[in-house]
Amino acid sequence: MLLIEREALPPVADLAKPMEKLAGLRLDPATNDRHRTRSQIGLSLQDIASGTVRPVALPADADLSRLSWAPDGSKVVFANTRPDAVDLYVLDTATAQARKLMTGGVNPIFQSPDWMPDGSLLVLTIPAARGPIPTESLTPVGPAIQTAAGGKQAQTRTYQDLLENPHDEALFAWLTTSQPVIMSPDGRSKRNVGDARIYTSVTPSPDGKYLLMEWLEQPFSYQVPWSRFPLTSAVYSADGKLVQTIAEQPLADALPVQGVVTGRRNIRWHPTEDALLLWVEAQDGGDPRVATDNRDNLLALPAPFSGEARVLARMEDRSSGAFGIEGSDDLIAYDYDRDTREIRQTLIDVTGNEAPRQIGIRNAQDAYNDPGNPLFTYSDRGTRVARMVDGKLLLSGLGATPEGYRPFLRRFDLATQETEELWRNSGEEFEAVVDVLAEDGSAFVTSYESPTNPGNFRLHSAGDARFLTAFPDPHPELTGIKRELVTYQRGDGVDLTATLYLPSDYKQGDKLPVVVWAYPMEYNDAATAGQNRDSPYRFTRVGGYSPLFFLTQGYAVLDRAAMPVVGADPETVNDSFIEQIVMSARAAVDFTVERGFGDGVRVGVGGHSYGAFMTAHLLANSDLFRAGIARSGAYNRTLTPFGFQSERRVFWDTPETYYRLSPFMAANKINEPILFIHGQNDSNSGTFPEQSERMFAAVKGTGGTARLVMLPHEDHGYRGRESVLHTLYEMIDWFDLHVKNAPVAAEE
Repeated sequence: MLLIEREALPPVADLAKPMEKLAGLRLDPATNDRHRTRSQIGLSLQDIASGTVRPVALPADADLSRLSWAPDGSKVVFANTRPDAVDLYVLDTATAQARKLMTGGVNPIFQSPDWMPDGSLLVLTIPAARGPIPTESLTPVGPAIQTAAGGKQAQTRTYQDLLENPHDEALFAWLTTSQPVIMSPDGRSKRNVGDARIYTSVTPSPDGKYLLMEWLEQPFSYQVPWSRFPLTSAVYSADGKLVQTIAEQPLADALPVQGVVTGRRNIRWHPTEDALLLWVEAQDGGDPRVATDNRDNLLALPAPFSGEARVLARMEDRSSGAFGIEGSDDLIAYDYDRDTREIRQTLIDVTGNEAPRQIGIRNAQDAYNDPGNPLFTYSDRGTRVARMVDGKLLLSGLGATPEGYRPFLRRFDLATQETEELWRNSGEEFEAVVDVLAEDGSAFVTSYESPTNPGNFRLHSAGDARFLTAFPDPHPELTGIKRELVTYQRGDGVDLTATLYLPSDYKQGDKLPVVVWAYPMEYNDAATAGQNRDSPYRFTRVGGYSPLFFLTQGYAVLDRAAMPVVGADPETVNDSFIEQIVMSARAAVDFTVERGFGDGVRVGVGGHSYGAFMTAHLLANSDLFRAGIARSGAYNRTLTPFGFQSERRVFWDTPETYYRLSPFMAANKINEPILFIHGQNDSNSGTFPEQSERMFAAVKGTGGTARLVMLPHEDHGYRGRESVLHTLYEMIDWFDLHVKNAPVAAEE
């Protein structure tokens, strides 16, 4: 086992490092990597059998990332970031010694260093002859120009950090251009493969004879991120000679909402064949609004990759992935119906001797009937495949039940489609399978936690279980917090769930101020909306800027309070968004009173992102709460005119919906105090920092009570130590002022 030590709260100074916002990426020009804070800072190797732990000697101020096990477990490759470069290391697991292979020169923006089938390393590097970084002239070369061809719709979602001018284009190309290099794991031999380009992916065929190389081409776009730039996919020999061009995708700046490109997409290697390419092609023009019984096809093309590809499966709905199976050339492919939310599993015989066979279909939101997911392993060639023994797949899952999660380990027979349960979590604990050590599932490692155990690893073998680790309680002063899964019902009969937390010193009958924290979700039917998706036996870990910190101040917290928006038609489900969240919120408040810990008056509501959007709506359209906290939200939907969250319609199709679903338009109705918090560097689609600034101005301008806190250098979520602590201060201070100390009428 590789144990990784992390730094939870870096200083804001780390976030303040210069960055370049280019084509939907945030890049650090000093390191030639994505802009990020230090997280992983230490490594240890633990022997599972003996329990011996060996720390790995690392450079001072280590900043580790991109760790990848060699398929045989003998080595681990990883990167270490210095202030001005990214170095490459390989850890020998036999000796616990880490050796530096490259001092600088790694370019991991699009792909991390990884292993070849023969045990060598494939690394994207900075080209030796790249030249100096482009400098921006104080005198513009000309205007930034964009054009729109009449009659051609380009309904793109609201992206941030896009290219804006020719200098941005040059800088993006300079930073992202890489040279693929294959090197021995001791670093003694290296060779370049192919030319320097903007590679987004370079992957070897399982037999190691070919490389699938994909790179970006110009023209770039100022309207969409890099993932929609022109993309060329080609197969090269292992020595860098072009074998065949597979696809040349043009700029995809005019896709339908939730649509895909036409032509060959998601090109990849079959994981257990020598060199067989797989890809998907849309049969509906890439438009999910087109009615069809054949939305996607899965195709295959063997070496030498010329001639016609063979159709392996005609999919009724949109392809959502496929995986290979250990010791077999079969595939299991998924397709997903966005309207019914049904996900279908199909077993595909690549030889074509047997027709594709459906082996499962269910509502993706139906947690109670989730059969679990395959456990994966590596083939002898280093490809990732699903574990299979005697024709049976090993599956693990959370095992959602009305009483809470009961994780399991199962075997699924592909021939008979019968399931055998090998193990299921029981008792007052939450334990889930991490990995299987014996092919038949008789030995496996779990993650284990309980109300008093913060989370450790256990080994199950021969019917016995023993702990492998003994990580201590990170905050013993909070031990004793009461945690309970609760259910209640809203006015239209929909069952709702939440996790109730009470302070450790709570006494039955005490009336506490209450925090309701939530995030709305859309569902096709009430049955799945009301399912329980938690465990009563988890450890209550309080960290970051969690609302659970309110427990330390004498509040009760109703966390993850269900706010389902239920509708059979996904096209129009949002038409009743406001009514449904108000109904759910009313049920939550009523529950706190019925259970006796709340007084129905001192109640505050809060949420992050879409939960902030919900909070503003609840304050504008109800009088259930004394105050609200809205973090990193979007409040004016006319600024996201081509859809948001699950909304598919565009503004011009239904402007009244966008207007009504914009709490900005109802700012004059927010007559309870609201606290807005937002990162000044938010990169999330649609949640521009301006959203909170304009919403605050609207509430203030219409006579409401509000406070706006803009966190320097922070993104959609907050990382800096100072930012996290200040966020907690603002939240607690706001609810202390407007919720905890709100007057309550004396009982008659």
